[in-house]
Amino acid sequence: MKTERIKSLRIGTRGSKLALWQAKWVKARLVEARSNLRVDLVIIKTSGDMIQGVPLAKIGGKGLFVKEIENALLDGGIDLAVHSMKDVPILIPPGLSIQCVTKREDPFDALISRSGYGLSKLRQGARIGTGSLRRQAQLLHVRSDFAIVTIRGNLDTRLRKLEEQNLDAILLAVAGLKRMGLGDRITETIPTEICLPAIGQGVLAIETRLEDHEVNETIAFLNDSETAVTMRAERAFLKRLEGGCQVPIAAYARWVDGGLVVEGMVASVDGKRMVRQTKRGEAEEAEALGVQLAETILSLGGDEILREIYDQNL
Repeated sequence: MKTERIKSLRIGTRGSKLALWQAKWVKARLVEARSNLRVDLVIIKTSGDMIQGVPLAKIGGKGLFVKEIENALLDGGIDLAVHSMKDVPILIPPGLSIQCVTKREDPFDALISRSGYGLSKLRQGARIGTGSLRRQAQLLHVRSDFAIVTIRGNLDTRLRKLEEQNLDAILLAVAGLKRMGLGDRITETIPTEICLPAIGQGVLAIETRLEDHEVNETIAFLNDSETAVTMRAERAFLKRLEGGCQVPIAAYARWVDGGLVVEGMVASVDGKRMVRQTKRGEAEEAEALGVQLAETILSLGGDEILREIYDQNL
């Protein structure tokens, strides 16, 4: 096989503990498949890592965590990049491709509370920490009495802020907690009826140069075809809504009885208004389902919600 000519690969990754865990997981799979392959990690600091004191919605959102890594790919400094799919913008730079998506880990959100109480039993006016407008809007939709406190940082930082800022609870992704061996910290896994996950949450995206055929062949086995279908639906939804971290948007696609079910949501930042819908169809219709779901939500008032949010951010 011509892929045997590849003797080494360089994986670009952010330097957080979670990002390194993800890159090392990919490295381990590659070495298992090719014992003679050398795989090195190249840590790249992104704008999102350097700008910490400002909410993501105020500084540009998703691309902040991938831009510098993509530049390294384009410049030939690395051979592939490992991202959290939820951080990957819809528009991929020319010459690059999301070549593989891994089997989805638990996509849901987790509540970690100091009292040990779940969401419904938290005190009136409880202070909840999150850096996500998506989580904020959905929480406030259920409990308008909550006081949302904006927090950012890696998992360790946000867990520390739970104590340091005297918060009642914080919300984090279940997948990240499990990958870091912190699953025992989860007080409650929030059901999707209350909080739809971020688009791509729980999925690793492996990005390469489009024309780097040998690398693409070498890593092809890492792609999970069922997850790839759900990602096509979710990202088509996001693309149609032209959304990012600046707006409370969520979507979750899953396989049910051999077909695809896609749920989507658009909400106002304060959670007072929400449009949520579901579409069902075949796997071959993944992108079309995502677009149809977005169109339905827009027609039911989602367009007005989005316009108001964008106008406020101008």
